[in-house]
Amino acid sequence: MSRRRTDRSLAADDDVLAQLGITPELARKMGVFGNFAISFSVICILAGGMSLFGFGLDHGGPAVMLGSWVVIGFMTLLVGLSLADVVSAYPTSGGPYFMADKLGGPRWGWFTGWLNLLGLLGAIAGIDYGAAAFIGAFAQMQWGIDPTDTTTMAIFGCILLLHGLVNTCGVRVVTVLNTVSVWWQLIGVGVIVGALAFAPAEHQSPEFVFTHFNNDTGISNIFYVCLIGALLAGYTFCGYDASSHVAEETTRAQTSAPKGIVRAIAVSWIAGFVLLAGMLSAIQDYKATQNTATGVPPAQIFLDVLGAGGAKALLLIVIVAMLFCGNAEVAAASRMIYAFSRSRALPRWQTWRRVSSRTKTPVAAVWLAAGVPFVLALPALWSPAAYGAITAINAVGMIPAYGIPVYLALRQGEGYRPGPWSLGRWRRPIGIIAVVYVVIITVVFCLPQSAPLTVESFNYAGVTLTVALLLAWLTWMTRGRRDYRLTTPASSSQQADLASEVI
Repeated sequence: MSRRRTDRSLAADDDVLAQLGITPELARKMGVFGNFAISFSVICILAGGMSLFGFGLDHGGPAVMLGSWVVIGFMTLLVGLSLADVVSAYPTSGGPYFMADKLGGPRWGWFTGWLNLLGLLGAIAGIDYGAAAFIGAFAQMQWGIDPTDTTTMAIFGCILLLHGLVNTCGVRVVTVLNTVSVWWQLIGVGVIVGALAFAPAEHQSPEFVFTHFNNDTGISNIFYVCLIGALLAGYTFCGYDASSHVAEETTRAQTSAPKGIVRAIAVSWIAGFVLLAGMLSAIQDYKATQNTATGVPPAQIFLDVLGAGGAKALLLIVIVAMLFCGNAEVAAASRMIYAFSRSRALPRWQTWRRVSSRTKTPVAAVWLAAGVPFVLALPALWSPAAYGAITAINAVGMIPAYGIPVYLALRQGEGYRPGPWSLGRWRRPIGIIAVVYVVIITVVFCLPQSAPLTVESFNYAGVTLTVALLLAWLTWMTRGRRDYRLTTPASSSQQADLASEVI
């Protein structure tokens, strides 16, 4: 692309923001592939698929794991298409909350923003803590170190520190890492599936891979178990709103961000199916895999099929993918914090909305995005159930935040003005299906996942969703309806910084 054409594109992007009442402050250094890469990195099939693999083995087994991956992936694609339509009209770092405010008013924007923000922070906690657990499993295999809650928490803290440091370096560095992440995941899936497929070990039959049903939930209703088992896919297919959160740093954002969302879901859907099928076909001992001493069922499959050396190599592929995933999520969450603070929604909003004049990065927001998840995860030192209650807000916060703007756009009918990337006449039928699915999957997220119910087995997702909504209501009543406004103009000094050189 020529320099003149690039300048015209940037000016057009900034004109769109100006029409939305936003003064551009961030550096537009991300293209269409980089925008796709951040959502693909956040979905991260090597993180969600591997972290929840043991959950899938217990809750329906191979038949439900693969069957629900197909169904949930398709439904997520419909939600992504509908959300992408709205993103094209409102390509801002605020993502869902900005759309909801524009389409439904300040109260809709406030509640959507809090759900989205808490979901993003819960996602970082879940992703990076999961990476710490996998690193612990690797340490046990490599050096015989038994991972403890304390060591896992220490590793978790180091990962968050690393992600904070990387994200302060500027969006160009983040974009490069996300690009590497795409190829790392795709090649990694090929290496894992290929290594397991061609290893001189017994493999499960196609009948087992596609039809074997296993129920260790204590619940007798098969349909109910299938619903709960679908959460492996449901939890994995989250985070594609990242493309919208970096829209203000993306060239031709009105088309690049929607394409990023849809392509990230589609590629993850296909690659994830291949990964799960390859893993399931390589299971040597089902019960031993479920009850592995490593605490990580995929690691046991790697050990059984490839031995210690091969297992450690494949585990490293998964760990690095998880680190890429967490880094991309910190980037997305920091932009959400920046935008929400720009609307005066957070306490001390003046601090979190500041942008570095050198890197054009919201540095304070980055460190808040890296610090809060550590605090959220601290209960894991005393109670896994308490930690589960905190991180459950990931899905029950994010998924409704995706559905609300779609619902509000449908409610506006002919009054809704789409952007250049549009579903056209398909907007309404696809949007209706997407909204219904969002309601159903949110309810499923909150259902009990095993019986009998105990403090450890109780599903706290419904509790955390209720607490999140109550928090949003209380903050709205006490300060939101007084202070919140969709856009807050940049100061004169910040506007002057826009002309300075960036990395």
